[in-house]
Amino acid sequence: MLTNYFKISWRNLMKKKAFSFINIMGLAVGMTCCILIAAFVTDELSYDRYPAQANQIYRVGLHLTENGGVTDFSNVDAAVGPGIKAAFPEVLAATRLLRWSQVFMRYQDKQFKEQSIAMADSNFLEIFSIPLLEGNVKTALKEPGSIVVTKAFAQKYFGTSPAMGKTILFGKEQEVRRVTGVIDKIPSNTHFHFDAFLSTADLGIKTPSWSNVSFYTYLVLNKDADPQKLEAKFPQLVAKYVVPEIQRDMGVSMAEAQKSVDTFRFFLMPLADIHLHSTTKYELAANGDINSVYIFSILAVFILLLAIVNFTNLSTAGAASRSKEIGIRKVMGSVKTQLIWQFLLESTLLTFVALLLAVVAVGLLLPSFNKLAGKEISINTLLSVQNAVILLLFGGFVGILAGAYPAFLLSFSKITAVLKGGSAAKTSRRSNLRSGLVVFQFAVSGALIVATMVTYQQLHFMQNKKIGFDKDQVLVIQDSYMLGQNEQAFKQQLQKDSRVIRASISGNIPVGMSNIDGTQIYAKRESDKEARAEIQTNIYHIDDEYLTTLGMELKEGRSFSKAFSTDSTAAIINETAARDLGFGKTSPIGKTIVRSGQREFTIIGVVNDFHYTSARQKIAPLMMLLGRNSGAIIVKIKADDAADIVASFRKQWAAFNPAAPFTYSFLDERFAFLYETEQKTSQLFTVFAVISIVIACLGLFGLAAFTAEQRTKEIGVRKVLGASVVNIIALLSGDFLKLVLIAIFLAVPIAWFAMNRWLEDFAYRIDLAWWVFALAGLLAIGIALLTISFQSIKAALMDPVKSLRSE
Repeated sequence: MLTNYFKISWRNLMKKKAFSFINIMGLAVGMTCCILIAAFVTDELSYDRYPAQANQIYRVGLHLTENGGVTDFSNVDAAVGPGIKAAFPEVLAATRLLRWSQVFMRYQDKQFKEQSIAMADSNFLEIFSIPLLEGNVKTALKEPGSIVVTKAFAQKYFGTSPAMGKTILFGKEQEVRRVTGVIDKIPSNTHFHFDAFLSTADLGIKTPSWSNVSFYTYLVLNKDADPQKLEAKFPQLVAKYVVPEIQRDMGVSMAEAQKSVDTFRFFLMPLADIHLHSTTKYELAANGDINSVYIFSILAVFILLLAIVNFTNLSTAGAASRSKEIGIRKVMGSVKTQLIWQFLLESTLLTFVALLLAVVAVGLLLPSFNKLAGKEISINTLLSVQNAVILLLFGGFVGILAGAYPAFLLSFSKITAVLKGGSAAKTSRRSNLRSGLVVFQFAVSGALIVATMVTYQQLHFMQNKKIGFDKDQVLVIQDSYMLGQNEQAFKQQLQKDSRVIRASISGNIPVGMSNIDGTQIYAKRESDKEARAEIQTNIYHIDDEYLTTLGMELKEGRSFSKAFSTDSTAAIINETAARDLGFGKTSPIGKTIVRSGQREFTIIGVVNDFHYTSARQKIAPLMMLLGRNSGAIIVKIKADDAADIVASFRKQWAAFNPAAPFTYSFLDERFAFLYETEQKTSQLFTVFAVISIVIACLGLFGLAAFTAEQRTKEIGVRKVLGASVVNIIALLSGDFLKLVLIAIFLAVPIAWFAMNRWLEDFAYRIDLAWWVFALAGLLAIGIALLTISFQSIKAALMDPVKSLRSE
């Protein structure tokens, strides 16, 4: 019997090749998207779950109330971790990590710029269950001068020679580091990614502090410990350690310092929540977003449902041609169960063919998908034994779900109806369900069209928003500190080039990775009655040509100048800092601000606010100080041949230090990189919108075919009575147009709500305009009309004699 079912199923698939092809391709596309998105979601949810004690590990963060708002930091000061462990017995262990931004390392004649280096406590690798291929995990980072490297790092420097015991020269001071351990690699699904770990014993911290931010600190709690109850005890540590530090460093009264108990709060975040739930400042890497996981999970379900709906509509549309087969089977003794099994087997067979194509498509698309999503998902992982079983169950589930409605619809038809020439589909009055399915398809498609347009608009807005400085034709020569004492001479030589407009030396670059210092400051009061606002500010160390090189404008005051010897104790602040310090409409020029350590600076200028981070974040307070800050030479050049200018600069660089590599970037490129995440989101929405529209159109095509077939005689009668081709096309298209309009009205509020929630993550964002929804609706209507026009025109042009001919 089963063999017979297969034979009939295969014969029917081959008999209707066009319908079978459309069904298979629709399901294959839907299943491909579903598998890829499922792989993405699974990978996102797997982050930081690999340590043996992952459920007991928590990161300590800082919740700081300042500037009329709240800022969360992912790192704390050096003393916090050891201090918490010593104070509370429920803490089994504490470990710290300190990120090293970038450094040059050398072994013999090999020298590389490393950007993924960190310093870690001796127990860090053990707590995070990172095994060593060579060395002892308990002692590898215990002694000063130790370094643990990845296998790839070791091969880069030492080739095939054993790495253990070899020494590497570290930094511009050429400090010696001895390899004491080799690890395979850091897992890709973790919130930190480093190629080498140095020992924190090299820091030589004798009196660690509590009130700053620098170390990423992790605690291992007892299995029975309650993290919320532990958090509730942290204020006593703030009162004991932080308050005295603030009183000493800021030179304030004990009463003022006591306010820190309310504004300075340590908190715990579960390790497994960091990647998807943490949005604090100074994260070790760009985190994911739990909302993205939810959005793409819903998209996967919707796209798969679109494919299933498409299958259902096409199966229903082709049911008329099988009406006599069903009637004869029933007359010959077939029961409903047998007919149901026959149709379910057909849908399952078709689904598994689609699943096979989907797996092939996933294999072909996975490299591009990994690049777009920033993942390292391998096809071997997807096709593991466990996942293969899941895919087979998935295929069976989809096959049954897709075939259930047509199977029951056809098997429960009446014998008398089908043998009189009526179709099984016609006798089952369920057009409302089919119409509802089309509405669902186009509602999803319409919402995705809106999402695509809004994400593109927001991305365009951020990339073209006035950012407060000139990013065009600005060349950034990196690692200029490698020139040592020749750094200033190299800059002066560049300025002699007629193609150079201006040049400045500073490690603080407005966009991209930059070494930003930070501190607490307040405006010095002229009387005890004045209120004082203490704020957290970022600090840029710049020279006297920085503002003019980048085209930054002063709101009031002046820039730094060699003509004023007092500028070494002067400061320029941005508009946000002036406002948060409480100056309001009062000019801050000439006022004194005090920073940590009771150092005083006189305000000489207020620079217009400029975006030195992404437009996702509000512009934060910034203080600029005059001083040597090696790191990069920023060069404003004329719009000539950039390649020739770079070649010339490279040649001049080599004359000063031939051993140091010449690396550069353009500021506009660094700016574009800020919005890589938004760019990828926009691309993903575009892809999914196109896929959903294609699948929806296939479903609409199926329903149009069914309707045209069902109303063949009606169309013939209308043409005999004088209806024109245009009348017939309008008749058939009008019904579908109503469905699409209903879908649009359903999609608009859903899309408005979803995109409003998405835009809330941006400090600077667009307003949702009515024309976006109107345009999306017009696009959906246009696509629908193009889809049904083929069937409508075909039916309208049919000879009425053939339409009315009795079988």
